[in-house]
Amino acid sequence: MPTTTKVALVTGGGTGIGRSSALCLQKAGFSVVVTGRREEPLLETVAMADPLCPPILAITADVSQGAEVKSLFKTIEIKLGRLDVLFNNAGMGAPRVSIEELSEEDWRRAVDVNLTGSFLCAQAAFALMKRQSPQGGRIINNGSISAHAPRPNTCAYTATKHAITGLTKSLALDGRPFQIAASQIDIGNADTAIGERFKAGVPQANGEIMVEPVIDSKHCGEAVAYMASLPLEANILTMTIMATNMPFVGRG
Repeated sequence: MPTTTKVALVTGGGTGIGRSSALCLQKAGFSVVVTGRREEPLLETVAMADPLCPPILAITADVSQGAEVKSLFKTIEIKLGRLDVLFNNAGMGAPRVSIEELSEEDWRRAVDVNLTGSFLCAQAAFALMKRQSPQGGRIINNGSISAHAPRPNTCAYTATKHAITGLTKSLALDGRPFQIAASQIDIGNADTAIGERFKAGVPQANGEIMVEPVIDSKHCGEAVAYMASLPLEANILTMTIMATNMPFVGRG
């Protein structure tokens, strides 16, 4: 039976920022769908759900594959009836090597997941949000501090995250007639499995290796839930949430 509560979809919902966001969205009153390629971490997220809040449902899908994305959104429409929020969170990096050493395969893999995956999910969400009643919804894209400034030897990741900014702005413009809002959250140094490297030390623009501060990924999830909970006549177009003392503003 379709749900009477608002519905949110979180891609990459089995770990890190995706998991934190799914749990925070659930506490904010959303029925949540988490998706990703691996079922086990998705089920771990489901097991962490608050039994007093709307449910969290796990559906496996590879967002870089168009057929799987179509199947995912069809299942959501059949089981839940609508979609109010898409958090395009799934993403990956590429080997940190100089550009001449980066393989075409690694470049294409990053583009397929980070950019094409976000496009395919946004495309399917946009179509569903247009035809559902009441019409409208919100698409939140996970950009990154790398959507503003690169780290050394990250051309694939940085290029995809800059492209996410263009996708977000286009969605925000094209969604106006249909009550579809689009936002971007740029996160810096969340303390996740991927973010462990910051605590060990990462290369800086001047060639040094430096330990950087991190923030609890729960703060990122709370920020996503806040953006998602706004009425559709209000929109946070871009939000940056970061460790206060990470080397981003100024000269590092």
